[in-house]
Amino acid sequence: MKRQAIFSCITCTPDGNAGVCTACSLSCHDGHQIVELWTKRNFRCDCGNSKFGEFYCKISPNKDVENVENLYNHNFKGSYCTCGRPYPDPDAEEQIEMIQCCLCEDWFHEEHLGLESSDEIPRDDEGEPLYEDFICKACSEVCFFLKLYPEVIWVAGKQPNATVQVSSKDKGILEDKPSTCGSEKPLGDTSYNSPKIDEAKASVDSESISDGKVLPQGGSCNSSTAVNKCTEGTDLHVDCLLGVNIIAASPVIHGKPLFLSKSWRDALCKCNNCVAYYHQKRIAFLLDKDDSIVEYEKMAKQKREEKLQQQEGAELSFFSKLGHVEKVEILKGIEEMKDGLRTFLESADSSKPITAADVHQFFDDIKNKRRRVQ
Repeated sequence: MKRQAIFSCITCTPDGNAGVCTACSLSCHDGHQIVELWTKRNFRCDCGNSKFGEFYCKISPNKDVENVENLYNHNFKGSYCTCGRPYPDPDAEEQIEMIQCCLCEDWFHEEHLGLESSDEIPRDDEGEPLYEDFICKACSEVCFFLKLYPEVIWVAGKQPNATVQVSSKDKGILEDKPSTCGSEKPLGDTSYNSPKIDEAKASVDSESISDGKVLPQGGSCNSSTAVNKCTEGTDLHVDCLLGVNIIAASPVIHGKPLFLSKSWRDALCKCNNCVAYYHQKRIAFLLDKDDSIVEYEKMAKQKREEKLQQQEGAELSFFSKLGHVEKVEILKGIEEMKDGLRTFLESADSSKPITAADVHQFFDDIKNKRRRVQ
């Protein structure tokens, strides 16, 4: 699974060095102090492995000793943003929504993004975000090459200022190469020819990339060694869309948060050098369209709708077979449940999370009420 909802159990792993899936958070860690982390990419459930000592997973007892490819950050300890505060924050007068970076997957408060004002965050008139992905200030330094792309990848057509130092050879290439920004050629069109295009393919050091393979110097962009599970099936470019060897480039930038437009990943260059850089910096997942939160939510919504349709069909079939009295009793029970749930949520402390114990108590109260009525 490329992406799934992950939780951290502070009760079992207070050091924040493990994560568990939704099923395990409910079945194996019921009643524990759980931190919801939203989603993590390429993450395998740690429940019951060596990090949990004698504790074993009820769903799948036979687990690997450790999931070496899992990545962890301070979110697993219940801390977020550069301020390291928890969410919900018990000391905050008002809980403020945070924004997740699509690279490091940490969450940030708007006032800690590194902007002069939160008004710089691209939103529509109703306050809804106009951007598809957000990259935090720290991660933007790794993605300096994005600032060489035309305005099509930026929300509201604003391209951040950037200065990138390149060798004199690559600088000449960039000047000779026709600009895609503002031209009639769409980004990604490499049908033009430049006398110095071949020079743009700077040699790639035989440096190991994430799958343990190396890129041959001067090799073809279609070489299988340039592809791992993140880029498999991706149509690689022969010529670099940027005309700059980003591996050799020395960015002179001050990190600034980036807000990317819809389908911006489709515009990324997939030449030999650029793909090698993605692997070296462990950001090759940017080439995988199924990696994004948007795609995850889209697939989750589709599955949810399909499941609801199946449930509704089964419920209607069952309901139609009942007598009048049974139907009235069921409808009455539903109304009581709705009223009880509304009262429960209204009386809950908004500064504290609702725990499994609170939910169990709610249903116990419903059962006791039904017994008294009977």
